[in-house]
Order: sequence, then C-alpha cells, then structure tokens
Amino acid sequence: MSRIEGLFRRLKGEDRAALVPYVMTGDPSPDGTVSVMHGLVEGGADMLELGMPFSDPVADGPVIQAAGERALASGMTLTHSLVAVREFRRHDSETPVILMGYLNPVEIMGGEHFVREAAEAGVDGVLLVDSPPEESAELAPRLRAAGLDMIFLVAPTTSESRRHQIGQLGSGFVYYVSLKGVTGAGGLDAAAVADSLAGLRQHTDLPLGVGFGIRDAETAAAVGEFAEAVIIGSSLVSHLKEAVDRGEAPADAAREFIRPLRAALRRSHGADKQEKDRAL
Repeated sequence: MSRIEGLFRRLKGEDRAALVPYVMTGDPSPDGTVSVMHGLVEGGADMLELGMPFSDPVADGPVIQAAGERALASGMTLTHSLVAVREFRRHDSETPVILMGYLNPVEIMGGEHFVREAAEAGVDGVLLVDSPPEESAELAPRLRAAGLDMIFLVAPTTSESRRHQIGQLGSGFVYYVSLKGVTGAGGLDAAAVADSLAGLRQHTDLPLGVGFGIRDAETAAAVGEFAEAVIIGSSLVSHLKEAVDRGEAPADAAREFIRPLRAALRRSHGADKQEKDRAL
C-alpha cells in the first residue's frame, strides 16, 4: 500500500480531511526547504506538496510565480526538489510527498530518469499542471510501475469525458481546482464546490482534494466537511516570505501557520462533530 493510500485510509477512519500545504523548493530561502517541510509536519500537515521551480508557471498566480522566480534566481532546479525530498526522508519515512509543477523540466531530465530518481528519493506522487490525461499515457503507467501516483487536476470547466479519463488514469487522489483562474485568485464558494465534487464522484472512487482558494482556518474547515483533502498554497507561501523578511526562522513560521488549520479540521471532524451527531 502506498503512503498516499495508507494516509487516506487512516483519515477515513478518523473522519477527517487531510491537510496538504504547498511550498516552493528553495523559497523563501535556498537552504530552508527541508526544515520548512519538517516544520509543516510538526504543525499538523498530513501530506506535503513541493513545487518544482519553472520559468513559465501558467496556472500559478502572482504569489507562487514570485516564489518560483526567487527560487530560480537562487539556482533551484528540479534536481534540487528531488534532493530536498531525499533529505526529508532521512528523518520522515511516513509523510507522503507530492511533486507539483510543469512537464518541461521533467522532459528535459528525461521521463524514465525522472521516475527512477523520484522513486529513489522517496516521492509518492507527481502532479504536472500541463500534462492532461491525453499527454500522460506513457508517464502515468511508468510512475505507477515505480510505486508513484500520477495526480490530475480537475477544474470547474473540465468536460465529463475528461473527468472520466482522469478517473481511469489517475491514482492517489484527484486535485479539484475550486476556482476558475490561477492559484491565489478570488474567493471560495464552499457550497458550489461541494456540489461539483458530488458530480465528480460519479467518475472516480479516488479521494478528492480541493485547492486554489483555501486561505485560512475558516475556509479549510468549510472544505474539510466534504473533501478528503484540503490543499493550501498561496497564503502559506506569502506567510513564509513575510516571516523571513522579518528575520524569523522559516520552519518556525511554517509550524505557526499550519497549526490553526489543523485545529480547525480537527474541530470540524472531531469532538464537535460527534456532539452534533449525538444531538440529532
């Protein structure tokens, strides 16, 4: 059983959504990525999403674009993402780690080489924003054969036929984009997202994660009521940058940021929910 599958099975028994923070490799400091990853886990993260720096991140908003630019300016590459995971695994063999980014760096490294290096480093899943199922017929089976999941994005505008393809080809979980637009854009309509997920479940039995619009503990708790994973990126990336600018340690800032989100998810699916159930 993969780490991702094992995590979702455990959390289903706890009746709680997974908390999945996103950080960019090499940002806000080139040598702080691994300590930030550990800080997030210590603060309550269940799974980590690690950004692979790329020069043309078309799906990302200004916050993550700027993080990628800072990372690239510091010399960060896909190889550094793999090194960070390898270092993280020296002290954490349980927390699933997903690499998120774009296809170009993977193609430059070579698909077969990338899969081998990712598996050896301890990566659990890969999400390539610009690699839809039609373009992933070779990479997805290769990842799966190496024990890695290929995770796909589903947007509000994704057609029914493509949703079905994703349900057939993907593994690990499905990442639902809650907003039309880039990361960090707009506000989140939790009721509309819940309705969309109900339709998506007709195409897949995989757990459903929601991102692009989770800003704080309140929105995390709202989404955690109906999704199997709550994914937060831009707000965390901003928090880390501001904390480092103030001279704070990145790992401490990561831990401080994630704790209230974890507490909110625990309340929405923990003792408070049990009290509500008993009252009905």
